[in-house]
Amino acid sequence: MNLPAISLSTDQAEAWDAVAEMLRHVGVDIDDGDITPPVEDGENDPRVLAVVGKAGSGKSLLLAELTRALKNAGVQIVSGDFEGKRRRDRRSLSVLAPTNKAASVLRTRGVPATTIHRILYTPVYDPAYERVAAWLAGQDDRPEPGILSEVALDRAWASYQINSSIPAALAAAGLRGSDFITGWKRREEPLDIGFVDESSMLDARALQDLQAIFPTLVLFGDPAQLPPVQGEGGMVFESLPPENRLELHRVHRQEADSPILDLAHALADPALEFEDFERMVAEAAGRDPRVVLAERVEADLMARSPVLVWRNATRIRLIHAFRAAHGAPDDELLPGEPLICDGIELPLKHRKKRLDLEARGLIKGAQVVYLGPGRRPGFSRLFIMGAEEPQVSAASIVKIEMEGEAEPFIPFAAQMGATFLHGAAVTIHKAQGSQWDTVQVFAPDIYAAARMGRVEAGQPLWKRLAYVAITRAERELRWVVRNRLGRPSGPLTVSDLQAGGALTLEGEDA
Repeated sequence: MNLPAISLSTDQAEAWDAVAEMLRHVGVDIDDGDITPPVEDGENDPRVLAVVGKAGSGKSLLLAELTRALKNAGVQIVSGDFEGKRRRDRRSLSVLAPTNKAASVLRTRGVPATTIHRILYTPVYDPAYERVAAWLAGQDDRPEPGILSEVALDRAWASYQINSSIPAALAAAGLRGSDFITGWKRREEPLDIGFVDESSMLDARALQDLQAIFPTLVLFGDPAQLPPVQGEGGMVFESLPPENRLELHRVHRQEADSPILDLAHALADPALEFEDFERMVAEAAGRDPRVVLAERVEADLMARSPVLVWRNATRIRLIHAFRAAHGAPDDELLPGEPLICDGIELPLKHRKKRLDLEARGLIKGAQVVYLGPGRRPGFSRLFIMGAEEPQVSAASIVKIEMEGEAEPFIPFAAQMGATFLHGAAVTIHKAQGSQWDTVQVFAPDIYAAARMGRVEAGQPLWKRLAYVAITRAERELRWVVRNRLGRPSGPLTVSDLQAGGALTLEGEDA
């Protein structure tokens, strides 16, 4: 039997039973470990179930345990790397997240997650390497030495046991992406079961796209987060019938209570005012080092963990202060500067290149670190935070927004390619789905939202902003109360990003 390896609370157990019943109805019994072939297309209505709860309510734990049970039952995990030949009797699961950072958070917890975009577009492998990929995925025997030597095959196998990534494994064998992936194609055939984390970030169109691929969907989301910016004011799971929504109420903490989660849940008190909340932050800082009432923003942290703000004007001012503190020139970037991908601007004739970059993680909202100029003018070497193969080289258009100016300043640019904004500070909306070890929240912006008195989905906007911002912190929350920036302790560096032996995508031939 595939019972959970850990003890579940009452509400988690009820959610487990509901998901298990839905899966049993479509031929996958995670309690007894029995699976049957999927029904033919058209014989089964799409099923969507939502598991919702606030930060610390155990959603990620439940998702991980359900994934483990499905894998133990014989369900194949489809991660977007390589699927091999389709079998009619195969049952499969994909664990998805809207962003690379959100997917990487799950992977650090042992869940083989990938991005929604990576599932929509699948790689086309060179036939010479399909046998190697099938062997790594457990679908074929070890190939005889030929295109790869015994030593290279051993390196690929060892890498796959650690990373569960076929491109990374083939890179460890000495290959480049262009050696074994000939292109990318939009998925046409449906998959089977989909688990979607951070589903509060989905809009109605994204849900429709997922339902077209997955006849069985389980959404995991936080109803207290901010709704999608381009949505219709709500979250997709709010439109589901009540019987299709399961809510986790109990707060599951680690061995030591989390002061950050305590603060997040305190925001649910309708009588709580901003001044009361800030006093609670100060009290928490006085008794626990994981909460800091900071008098200034720390420039050192901004290089890898952006300051979270509400207003764009604040974001732009902090970015310019960060660059000035590091002595960055106006006409170029320094290696180590953080960026945010704002989309890819390529004509239709370069569609393959666009799909290649997007499938490897360079999608709108991706957090990137600039490594240095590429070999051709306008190209940049980049490190995509949270991506499985993080190093890419791409034509880049970098925009540095100017306070009070409608048009951004562009220090350098290719004629077309991936566009980037600076990432030393980001809006709280853009931060959803991401987590960092230490998070700096710019409290004067939260106070400004409180003074405006805006309400969003029945909740004061400042409370939703504060909730999302502080729950981005995994270990330490820094509540910044002054409009000041501390001097950096040293120059920017990329040495912390070069230890992974990541696959490099040769993209400068486009």
